[in-house]
Amino acid sequence: MTSSYTGGCDHVKVKATSEPIDNHVCHCNVCKGVTGQQTTHVAFFKHDDLSVDHPEKMNRQPFNKDNPDGPLELCTCADCGAALMLDDKQKRIRVAVPNVMGYEEASFPEATYHAFYDTSKGYAKPTDGRPVYDSLRPEFVWPEPA
Repeated sequence: MTSSYTGGCDHVKVKATSEPIDNHVCHCNVCKGVTGQQTTHVAFFKHDDLSVDHPEKMNRQPFNKDNPDGPLELCTCADCGAALMLDDKQKRIRVAVPNVMGYEEASFPEATYHAFYDTSKGYAKPTDGRPVYDSLRPEFVWPEPA
């Protein structure tokens, strides 16, 4: 691993033991609703490659309020409410949002593409040279559950 990715809050630390398996700028409405940002830098890790030191101090809530039974849960600190990570109930991935979840954003590799861009959202298509997709990159393969 070339960098150490450690995030979280004063009560719960989140640490990656490997590089992200996917690293993109997300344009989805769920990320916008949760973060309040137009776009969000998102890093996917294999489920067991992102761990927490005090899982008993995490609250879990559906990530997508419009799909409460969906696979992703937003994990927050039970003490201070800080966002810690997204956890996949199917145990395929865990997700870090560097600028929201207590990481040093500069330590993360730059996002390699734009995901979930939709022309109906009313803003210009990104022109920064990175590929733009209406979903995850076509070659992305979901890892097997841990």
